[in-house]
Amino acid sequence: MTDVSRPISINHPPIIECGAGVASKVAEWANAKDADAVLVVADAFNADRVGLLGFGSGTKVEVFGDVVPEPDIANLEKLLALAGDLRPDLVVGFGGGSAMDLAKLAAVLGDGNQTLEEVVGAHLVKGRRPLLAQVPTTAGTGSEGGTRSLVTDTENARKMAVESLYMLADLVALDPQLTVSLPPAISAATGVDALAHCVESYTNVKAHPAIDIYATEGIRLIGRYLTRAVQNGEDMEARTALALASMYGGFCLGPVNTAAGHAIAYPLGTRHHLPHGHANAIIFPHVLAFNAEVAPERTALVLDALGTTAFRFCENLGIEMRMSQLGIPESDLEAMADEAFAIKRLLDNNPREVSREDILTIYKTAY
Repeated sequence: MTDVSRPISINHPPIIECGAGVASKVAEWANAKDADAVLVVADAFNADRVGLLGFGSGTKVEVFGDVVPEPDIANLEKLLALAGDLRPDLVVGFGGGSAMDLAKLAAVLGDGNQTLEEVVGAHLVKGRRPLLAQVPTTAGTGSEGGTRSLVTDTENARKMAVESLYMLADLVALDPQLTVSLPPAISAATGVDALAHCVESYTNVKAHPAIDIYATEGIRLIGRYLTRAVQNGEDMEARTALALASMYGGFCLGPVNTAAGHAIAYPLGTRHHLPHGHANAIIFPHVLAFNAEVAPERTALVLDALGTTAFRFCENLGIEMRMSQLGIPESDLEAMADEAFAIKRLLDNNPREVSREDILTIYKTAY
């Protein structure tokens, strides 16, 4: 499946701090860079603990604390209005994937020189002025280490994806202490999101040995430590391992990206507002099984790392795996299949061709 001769571009943040308490290094780094005006992008919970980033009274810190799960265009526009007024020297994403994705877009669109519509796609961003730091408070999306951002177009029930090297963070602070407060259900769902990133990149037509090393290690770390973190949120060894696994999953997204699993999961979020990690947990075991016949050795490695079937692994974490129990009407499955089948940018990465009927069958199985 892998082609070592295929050209590939690998770009990582130049500075990655990892360990308990490193969140406070953001201010130290910002001071060294003479960043006097800072815009912190956070959800409401993390907006109340911006002090952990270490900024003192000498730095002008503006906090946008209104990030919502699965952020939409209106949420982004509200942030861009604040960024346009502040013109920050540094933008900090402080939260889960939603906060970090919006921080990326604030960094490249905050000056008003380009609109979201102009940059949707790959490599259409013309540049950015402010510095960008990412401080994840969950271990799932891997957004801190990547060059992609997603915004929901609620009117058309679709994800708008932007990719640009200008959205790569200058600094990442992986502080496992920030994830201790995550409830077990969120720890489980975000952990499976990271797992899906790694698995879909590993079982992918674009799979490459240079990325397999991150994908396989991420899979092994999650298989070994996710259950521990769900059972004991203060297990710092487990929390640190999951922070690394999440970032490794983010490293997979740029050069390889996800495949059918994410494409089929997206309508659960855009149409029914199911959290992204939970949506992926429901779908990914079924897609892994669907792909097994064309990727048997890679599927076997995944299952060996999990120590059981993917479905059972997710179920044992306490994740509700039946769509019928989540308020999703069975009558929506046909429309969801149409929406997922339109996401060719991801379906084309899948090792086995996926028809609309295949997607509908997966939905019915997961229902």
